[in-house]
Amino acid sequence: MGLIEDLQRVVGPAQVLTGADTGGHARDWMGKYQGQPVAVVRPASTAEVQAVVRLAAAHGVPVVPISGNTGIVGGTMTEGGLMVSLERMNRIRALKRDARLVVAEAGVILTRLHEAAEAEGLYFPLWFGARGSAMLGGVLSTNAGGSNVLRYGSTRALCLGVEVVLPDGRVLNLMGELHKDNSGYDLKDLFIGAEGTLGIITAAVMKLVPAPLAHATATVAARSLPDAQGLLNRMQEATGGRVEAFEFMPRTYADRLALVRPDLGQAFTDIPEVTLLIEAATTVATEATPDATGAVPLTATLERILAEMLEAGLIQDAVIAQSQAQRQAMWARREAAAELSLGMDPAVDTDVCLPLDQVAAFLDEALLRLTQLDPGMQSLTVGHLGDGNLHFTAFPTRADLKDRVLEIIEDVVAELGGSFSAEHGVGLSKLPSMERRKDPVALDVMRAVKAALDPEGRMNPGKVIPASA
Repeated sequence: MGLIEDLQRVVGPAQVLTGADTGGHARDWMGKYQGQPVAVVRPASTAEVQAVVRLAAAHGVPVVPISGNTGIVGGTMTEGGLMVSLERMNRIRALKRDARLVVAEAGVILTRLHEAAEAEGLYFPLWFGARGSAMLGGVLSTNAGGSNVLRYGSTRALCLGVEVVLPDGRVLNLMGELHKDNSGYDLKDLFIGAEGTLGIITAAVMKLVPAPLAHATATVAARSLPDAQGLLNRMQEATGGRVEAFEFMPRTYADRLALVRPDLGQAFTDIPEVTLLIEAATTVATEATPDATGAVPLTATLERILAEMLEAGLIQDAVIAQSQAQRQAMWARREAAAELSLGMDPAVDTDVCLPLDQVAAFLDEALLRLTQLDPGMQSLTVGHLGDGNLHFTAFPTRADLKDRVLEIIEDVVAELGGSFSAEHGVGLSKLPSMERRKDPVALDVMRAVKAALDPEGRMNPGKVIPASA
């Protein structure tokens, strides 16, 4: 029997897509990458994933896992590979309220995890714009971040255990629920962020935290990034580290927002040089319960700190959300980021991370060097300022400048001790950067791990690790 017939025998004919029916999976959501898989197979259990992987091995076909397909670096691009979609593996196996954890399959959409946790008075603290379509397997495979990494860490920090189907079809059961396990190598971390190059994550044990009783959210106008960093530090000290998000939007972002999404409005009549979105949350009842005047203590703390900084001239203005609707409106402006660069071409999109005290230096130096290269160049930046992660996009006036623009950005990042890849993964688009910027010894170790687990090189080939010279 051929591969397609073998796959149909395992998962059923309706779960094996070929030809034009693969289009929804083979094309990334931004339209940048369009591949042509031999088929898309949709297994519904770990046992079916095992069988699919073994069949692919028997037929000598590469395997490319896919979840919600919300990535932007070409991590699921394939020509002739077998795409294994985890969308039907969407069961929450267990939610343990007292242990504050959830056991879920790779195809569970993040919003569903949020809803399941909320029903138990808990919170799954991984939050970003694509949460309505991104799936657990994908965020684990890319070690996704988001808006509240500042308080809870990235996906890796939230994961206690994983279940992985290895390239030879064996199941690696690392589904421990322990917060401490010092019994040898921490193998789960090999697969988190590996983008499916070492195996297929089919399930995971994820941490939950108590649901916040109250949020304090504000949009702030600041003169400069150093002033903004001072605000973050003051707020962290005053709230005992309760700041969950500290988002940065420069004037260019607000200008573009006004053009592309005028329906979302602007926080300030006069657009400032630096706009910040800051949010703190508490699970302490005394900080969340309104006093006799109706004021929420956590919000009052934020108001007090902002008033002090306004009086000192360290910020220029602030708007504090007084309702859930106002909070949502503030977040809507921030989460529109993915839309703002659509249609602007040529574009060089980067996802960099800097030491917290070097973010301003990066922007100053990168913009200086880029303007010297191309005086007409534009840029668009948005970032998670609390963890130093910037989404910095440059728009040169000519397409032939794109490579040089990327090199300049990477040069500045490297000089300041940063990373060229923060939370979007490597995929295909950052392979040249990996080759140029990653420590050569680190690349050798990665290749050794890949060769040990996937000696035939069939798991998502050509991604993450550049070919050796």
